Amino acid sequence: MSEAKKRSTLPAVGGEAGLNRYLSEIRKFPVLTAEKEYMLARRFQEHQDPEAAAQLVTSHLRLVAKIAMGYRGYGLPVSELISEGNIGLMQGVKKFDPERGFRLATYAMWWIKASMQEFILRSWSLVKMGTTASQKKLFFNLRRMKKNLEAFEDTDLHPDDVKKIATDLGVPEVDVVNMNRRMMMGGDASLNVSLRGDEEGAGQWQDWLVDDRPLQDSTVADAEEASMRHDMLVEAMEGLNDREKHILTDRRLVDEPKTLEELSQVYHVSRERVRQIEVRAFEKLQKAMQRIAGEKYMMPTM
Repeated sequence: MSEAKKRSTLPAVGGEAGLNRYLSEIRKFPVLTAEKEYMLARRFQEHQDPEAAAQLVTSHLRLVAKIAMGYRGYGLPVSELISEGNIGLMQGVKKFDPERGFRLATYAMWWIKASMQEFILRSWSLVKMGTTASQKKLFFNLRRMKKNLEAFEDTDLHPDDVKKIATDLGVPEVDVVNMNRRMMMGGDASLNVSLRGDEEGAGQWQDWLVDDRPLQDSTVADAEEASMRHDMLVEAMEGLNDREKHILTDRRLVDEPKTLEELSQVYHVSRERVRQIEVRAFEKLQKAMQRIAGEKYMMPTM
């Protein structure tokens, strides 16, 4: 089924002005049961049935909209993020293999995010920063990590926060500082703008961006993604030696991490040596998980 044909079955986003209508329309599409989804996926895989593909796509449009809301802080129109995400969804449907044992939402989520992220990198002013894998990783994780560290959004980072972010992401500290300053200059689009200019009672964009009802496909996808990541983590850990496993676990995978001093006494090495082992083990773990994801789940590359 061609991309043009599949796109014709989707409700039109119609730009920011039509976003509220679009969000209402996509709520009407039913969530598929696991059995129904499997049957439709097999029909499309074996017979290229356009109706089966259309049902798989439309039943996951709310998932695309939900993911798009998570990227609205980059100041780009939500309608355009949704349009790009829908293209990623269609790619996910095209490549989905129902025999692998997980739901379409879990698999398509990776394609949706990849499509939106590529669009953001193409569109945002920070594209000038470059598009290496490490820069992309920093770009899309910095806001979340700053929030976790309770760092102020519009100020320079504390040196300790810079060091932690750089270590966790495996990037130079100077890149963290520069990226943060560039993002501070980027600005966010306001969600407090009226839907119809200054018309009284028209409501604001933010009124339409939050749906308190839980999405079944999103809930399933989150649970299955967590399970997938856990399985990949367990497999990736097998590539570490005993000392690397112990140090990485005690430093990053427990509720109360041990200090460098505590671990230096266990292994009779300096704190700096423990830190070096931790960083090296984390880098090895990341590479192993990326490899496993590519081999097992055929995830799209950025």
